[in-house]
Amino acid sequence: MTHPSSANFSAVAPSDAELALIDRYWRAANYLSVGQIYLLDNPLLREPLEAAHVKPRLLGHWGTTPGLNFVYAHLNRVIKARDASVVYVCGPGHGGPGMVANTWLEGTYSEIYPDIPEDAEGMRKLFRQFSFPGGIPSHAAPETPGSIHEGGELGYALVHAYGAAFDNPDLVVACVVGDGEAETGALAASWHSNKFLNPERDGAVLPILHLNGYKIANPTVLARISEEELRALFVGYGHEPIFVEGDDPAAMHRQMAAALDTAFDSIAAIREEHRSGVASQRPRWPMIVLRSPKGWTGPKEVDGKKVEGFWRAHQVPVANARGDAGHRAVLESWMKSYDPDDLFDEAGRLKPELAALAPKGERRMGANPHANGGRLRRELVRPALEDHAVDVPEPGKTTGEATRALGRYLEDVFRLNAEARNFRLVGPDETASNRLDAVFGATDRVWMEGIEPYDVSLSQDGRVMEVLSEHLCQGWLEGYLLTGRHGFFSCYEAFIHIVDSMFNQHAKWLKVSRQLQWRAPVSSLNYLLTSHVWRQDHNGFSHQDPGFVDHVANKKADVVRIYFPPDANSLLHVADHCLATYDRINVIVAGKQPAPQWLTMAEAKAHCAAGAGIWDWAGTAARGEEPDVVLACAGDVPTLEAVAAAGLLRELLPEVKTRLVNVVDLMALQAPEHHPHGLATDRFDALFTTDKPVVFAYHGYPMLIHRLTYKRTNHGNIHVRGYQEEGTTTTPFDMVVLNEVDRFHLALEAIARLPDQGAAGKAAVADLRRRLAEHRTYISEHGEDLPEISGWIWPYGSAARTGD
Repeated sequence: MTHPSSANFSAVAPSDAELALIDRYWRAANYLSVGQIYLLDNPLLREPLEAAHVKPRLLGHWGTTPGLNFVYAHLNRVIKARDASVVYVCGPGHGGPGMVANTWLEGTYSEIYPDIPEDAEGMRKLFRQFSFPGGIPSHAAPETPGSIHEGGELGYALVHAYGAAFDNPDLVVACVVGDGEAETGALAASWHSNKFLNPERDGAVLPILHLNGYKIANPTVLARISEEELRALFVGYGHEPIFVEGDDPAAMHRQMAAALDTAFDSIAAIREEHRSGVASQRPRWPMIVLRSPKGWTGPKEVDGKKVEGFWRAHQVPVANARGDAGHRAVLESWMKSYDPDDLFDEAGRLKPELAALAPKGERRMGANPHANGGRLRRELVRPALEDHAVDVPEPGKTTGEATRALGRYLEDVFRLNAEARNFRLVGPDETASNRLDAVFGATDRVWMEGIEPYDVSLSQDGRVMEVLSEHLCQGWLEGYLLTGRHGFFSCYEAFIHIVDSMFNQHAKWLKVSRQLQWRAPVSSLNYLLTSHVWRQDHNGFSHQDPGFVDHVANKKADVVRIYFPPDANSLLHVADHCLATYDRINVIVAGKQPAPQWLTMAEAKAHCAAGAGIWDWAGTAARGEEPDVVLACAGDVPTLEAVAAAGLLRELLPEVKTRLVNVVDLMALQAPEHHPHGLATDRFDALFTTDKPVVFAYHGYPMLIHRLTYKRTNHGNIHVRGYQEEGTTTTPFDMVVLNEVDRFHLALEAIARLPDQGAAGKAAVADLRRRLAEHRTYISEHGEDLPEISGWIWPYGSAARTGD
């Protein structure tokens, strides 16, 4: 198959006349960028600049913007000459003025926002809205056409770019990496993404390291090391760096045009070699190092202090243009240096010879459908759940591994979508550890380096992506989803915190993009958190932290979902549901160890659809009868302990009427006005009663349950036991004992909340305390749990199985 962007192409260097036009286009983008930061009115400066024309609050960043505009203008030429499909990822955090300016110049902006037309009045509105109440932010945000990366938090541009390139064979992702951003750990790891890019089936990423020398108030590391060291660094990363350096625009235009032609020729050659079967080893991909002054083309000095080529150009170089006539004169002179009359006609439209430089239609970087990935999204083909159901003839009497069942389901997902190539599984070297290794029956881990005969499940065509960087896993998947595909991220629960900030940014992106009609929905970001707190007894305290869900629960209800499936069939149903959703972040917490199985597939479907339900078989209160105490649970291990506690109460205090409520959808606990999954008040009260004690065994930190239920009628009677930040290397059961969420403590808590049970109650308490003492003695001597704990099964029948 011949791909347009990989076909043979002989680059012809642009003439001086063509470069002069590109220079004018660049000046137009710079003019619009400065205008967005400063102006409310008088957009074309056709009258003297007055204080009223200047914004009262000057927000936005100039320093990086001229370099971004320079790259954009030159990429336009390459796209037109080669009919290339290119997406622009803007890494520098505050490059918004440039991205908005360029998409307005190419016409995309006005097509999406027709109230901001391509004329003087549109320019005035474009300027006014920037970093202004009711307007747009200073980053390349979801509101910005062509953007899949906001850049508000630095470090993720390059990993997003690679995520976009995977399985997009005709795409080139041009990624500008700011030299401040390049100092982050996430970005430093991202250079290794080229080891996972298969030229035969994937697109290409062209990193453009923008060295303008300074961060907010300090030099940048990469801008101050020698060129020899810098070149060696990127050669070591597996790139062939091409340097473009200087401050003279004419010379820089010639260098940049040649650099891009060299890079795109190299990409075309790499594709041709790999897609024709000639290549035998991983290629050395091109990259560009662009060294230009910070605040290029801006004021050289302000108030006698150096600005251009220094950190003072970072944000707003002329700080008081509204209140200081001298500063206003500097601003006016600066903007007029771009000669707006040479760029825009009388009506304020970009002059025709400049407008002709932009690509057309979907070749415009602001209109490329890959940057609005929902337009390209195809539904994932999912297997029938019944084909993967775990047989549960009676609740609690058989064991199974929930994530192993999920692995077999995901194996079929890979098979069913093999031709579409629109699904990937990412994780930090834990696919097999997390019991998902059945997927290797359908695909391998992607590996572009050498493969030894004794290696297992490695191939260049693999679709499982493993690397010991949660940042890369998250970023790859985000870029993949935002360009229209599907995926799943499995991770140890304690270490998902590494991407707390990345989760934040993606949640914010989804929140805003859901409000933009022109942005089509993208597939949900799905987390599986396993190897969780209650079964990290072997790794110890460092691996024991269930707090990510607390972080997730803070986000907008329209975006986040949190699930605690109690067994394999409920995990299968939840995962299947999550893979069908869009514009969401779904967090699933499920263990991988052998555990009791409670629900048939039919029961699991009904239970998960309800979000929470009564398990009649586990309690002694008849259906419809008010219990004396409610044992509630969320999470697989807390469910086991709550069910066992219900059995203990049945054994020790048979007259006490108990009810067991399992919660699988954590957000069902919230009031419905706060979350769309929140149970209606009458439904919640029917489960938890309005006045009876509720002992709630929860997977994570107890306070979250109180936060979610504080508006509920019976909140004052809800007593939560969960993780208390107690942990060590110990036995599985001792972990729950240390945190007092074990069956004995739950039963003791229930008895304490009941009316005085007399002699029977005192005997029950003594018996439970005795069993706790026996546990401690036994594990200290034997190093393992009591046989009656490790071998426990539900001892009662299953009449009236699962209710609602």
